[in-house]
Amino acid sequence: MSGRFAAVSHAVEIEHLDVRFDSRLAVRDVSFHVDFGEIVTVLGPNGAGKTTTVETLLGFRSPSGGTVRLMGLDPVRAHADVVTRVGALLQRGGVWSPMNPRDALRLTASYYAAPRDINELTDALQLRACERTPWRRLSGGEQQRTLLALALLGRPRVLVLDEPTSAVDPEGHLRIREILEAERSRGCAIVITTHELADAEQVADRVVIMASGAVVAAGSLAELAGDPVLIIESSVDLDPTALAAELAAEVTVDGPRRYRCAVDNSPRHVALVTAHITARGGQLVSLRSRASLEETYLAVMNDARSGES
Repeated sequence: MSGRFAAVSHAVEIEHLDVRFDSRLAVRDVSFHVDFGEIVTVLGPNGAGKTTTVETLLGFRSPSGGTVRLMGLDPVRAHADVVTRVGALLQRGGVWSPMNPRDALRLTASYYAAPRDINELTDALQLRACERTPWRRLSGGEQQRTLLALALLGRPRVLVLDEPTSAVDPEGHLRIREILEAERSRGCAIVITTHELADAEQVADRVVIMASGAVVAAGSLAELAGDPVLIIESSVDLDPTALAAELAAEVTVDGPRRYRCAVDNSPRHVALVTAHITARGGQLVSLRSRASLEETYLAVMNDARSGES
């Protein structure tokens, strides 16, 4: 079996995927891949098709069209092989309510030949304090961290995580990010669906944005940010026309005393902007050199909605 995996070019391959529910096409022509040692985050509003895509990737649904492969395997036909090599966290997942995190981890560990140490996982995901608490009495964040521990237990080569930080507190977000980065470093391929743009911006190597069942944008954060841009905030009002003449580039108002300049973040451009503001009795309050993922996401979603109308 190992020889079959060694020849696989991508850990995850989705090509022209369609998923139909009766007469409704819930996912249409979705294509993307994930390499080993890479995190790809799938973003989109509720109803975008993210969870349906993940469930199909894991073999819980059959494609209506196109192909899905996990480490070269068809997840429906080779489901038993896939589940032993893939760690998954699904929104609809759970644990039998009388069980506690330690019992669930011990039971799941028995399915693997060389599982991770349970104590290591409970410490890493800060579950020690609640490891004897019945599932139904755990908080949403504790349940989510337990499900992530279960996904990590079998040392997976691929992780598929549907909203892994849902109901998790800020400290938990940080810990989960650290764990995901460690998994990527050991060569794991990771697919994440999330509404948390800050998490995606912190950990994603590439982003796939879905709307109405289709991919509407994809690429690295730098690629999605588009053309070079310098976004500045001044302590005083500026005339965008005068600043544009100084920079020999387009300048538009981006908010109160905030301006978007169509130039890169070079020392020369920063010096020109700083001198321009200082000459008008002000100070440069802030500067960044590309659109945030939130700005990019909102712009893409606005374009997608406009295309539908």
